[in-house]
Amino acid sequence: MSVPVAVSVSIEVNALQAMCRQVFGFRLAMIALASPTALTGAAPGVAAWLVGAAVLVTFMGSYVMFRDWERFGPLLLRHPALLAADTLFGSLLLVTAGPQSTLGYVSVCTPLLAGLAYSWRGAAFFACLQSLILLAIHAAEVGDAGGVGDLGDAALLPGLCVITGALGVTLRNLLLRFGAATRALTEARTRLAAAQAVEEERARLARDMHDSVAKTLHGLALAADGLAESADPRQQALVVARSARRAAAESRELLADLRRQSYGAEEVDLSSELAVRVRDFAHRSGIETHYNGVGPGSVPPVPYAVARQLLTIASEAMENAGRHAAPTRVDVSAGVVAGLLRISVCDDGRGLPPGTTLDDLRRTGHFGLVGMVERAAGVGARIRIGRGSVVRGTEVRLELPVEGVAR
Repeated sequence: MSVPVAVSVSIEVNALQAMCRQVFGFRLAMIALASPTALTGAAPGVAAWLVGAAVLVTFMGSYVMFRDWERFGPLLLRHPALLAADTLFGSLLLVTAGPQSTLGYVSVCTPLLAGLAYSWRGAAFFACLQSLILLAIHAAEVGDAGGVGDLGDAALLPGLCVITGALGVTLRNLLLRFGAATRALTEARTRLAAAQAVEEERARLARDMHDSVAKTLHGLALAADGLAESADPRQQALVVARSARRAAAESRELLADLRRQSYGAEEVDLSSELAVRVRDFAHRSGIETHYNGVGPGSVPPVPYAVARQLLTIASEAMENAGRHAAPTRVDVSAGVVAGLLRISVCDDGRGLPPGTTLDDLRRTGHFGLVGMVERAAGVGARIRIGRGSVVRGTEVRLELPVEGVAR
């Protein structure tokens, strides 16, 4: 969970940094525009030197923060006194250039920065400080002019300071809440992904057990039941022993897959592996079974993870035909047709009952076809189960783009 939290915190910090950087960029532009007016309006001597120093400090401070916030921004966040010093230096420019210049916008930006950086306490302090400075300068200008100032003009910029301070706090809180919501969403997605991974692994193990060990053990039990009544006990005992060895081999294969860290670059010759499984099925079942290549192109080497699913689907289709369809012949073919890796298992048995659906099979506890469909979807293959091109019986056809499996 630590990685998602770090990511969301980084999002919040980056957003605050970006907003502060943009505010300093705006301040930088406004100070550059108002600096000539401030310098020309200063009296010669010490006053001019003070205004020049204020221009240099405020301009360079804004430039540094805009240019390299990642380096100097944390210093400003830890020491609010730096922003207070910048505010006081900026007041020297306001005295000579006047709040009516672009420096008035700079003064409004100060509470906004404080709200973003220091939350509501900082925003309140700097809004009050900047408002007092603006009111004092306005009062001095009115006194020099010898008249009575307009209350509306005097309160305009201080009121904007209060508003921008509240705006900065609001933006900060919104960013922090957005970060908290992002963390919660990321953690929920992580838990959901973990639960989904566990569910997928359980489904995969269920498919593997059903398609291999469970069926072999079922055949072993039937062979053992017929051993006592067999006319040739020796031959029947050999069948039992062969089935037991097959169940042990399938169990070892399952355990090897569970322990396999990664499939790496291992590839499988699909044609030869499929031919071996066809011969094994024909030998065990006594059903006439043939393997043929189709299409003009040869079957390319297939990554182990994909090949295992394709071979299991083909084996399951043959086993289903032998167990449920009572066929006299099963034809298996594989090849590349129109850019698709095609595997077909056809039998001449009784075919599927009319109206058979996957939901019905799930409810009745028949998971063979369900597992085949799930395996095909797992490797991005299209599977069709039905009459197909055969006149009688059932065809299971798998099609997978060659680009999806060839390296």
